[in-house]
Amino acid sequence: MSGPRPVVLSGPSGAGKSTLLKKLMKDHQGVFGFSVSHTTRNPRPGEEDGKDYHFTTREVMQEGIDNGEFIENAEFSGNMYGTSKAAVEDVRAKNLICILDVDIQGVRRIKETDLNPIYISIQPPSIEILQRLRDRQTETEDSLQKRLEAARIDMELSKEPGVFDVVIINDDLERAYEELKDILNEVNQKISRGYARCEGAVRVQSTGRSQSPQSSGGCSRPPACCQISDPGERPAGCEGSRLR
Repeated sequence: MSGPRPVVLSGPSGAGKSTLLKKLMKDHQGVFGFSVSHTTRNPRPGEEDGKDYHFTTREVMQEGIDNGEFIENAEFSGNMYGTSKAAVEDVRAKNLICILDVDIQGVRRIKETDLNPIYISIQPPSIEILQRLRDRQTETEDSLQKRLEAARIDMELSKEPGVFDVVIINDDLERAYEELKDILNEVNQKISRGYARCEGAVRVQSTGRSQSPQSSGGCSRPPACCQISDPGERPAGCEGSRLR
């Protein structure tokens, strides 16, 4: 697969991972792209097919897995989940930083591939905090207990050396968000260096006006190729900035 190095975001249900991800995607459109996972579970209220998940049947998803169309897949509470190669490639083809939202099983399976992402874990400060999952009122007590047990295992595995590059303890949402942005700024900076000879940055003239790729001799790549903080590290003529 070509394109910027992806980011795998993982963590147990209720740790705040989805909240952080949605905030990141909203605040930084044109930098990150979300890899939409497949699932055989039913949509929850407010979820949209193709946006939150690709909702599908067990038969169709199993056929795709058998055909080698998935990077990773897992089963939880009788439902299948997985990330297709096509979903990731669609994002990377746009030169966006692809973010994959997977569980700990998915993390282990991705490590067996050549995807080579940055692995980030979002963890709660304690297992007791996850009792708030009851507030969702979207599942039975039996299903909830399975999620809490899965969360306990996830929290233990996240402590193992080499599983994740970074572990963020979400005891304060704003602080966790700032920490996540700091990490992704480093990813962005490495990508920018890799595109030092890219075709894609909009060049800024001394007048302060930006030129089109055609008139400037630049290219059509999106901001992911020059979103960095140090002007000395930016590609020539590239206008870059930190995630704010």
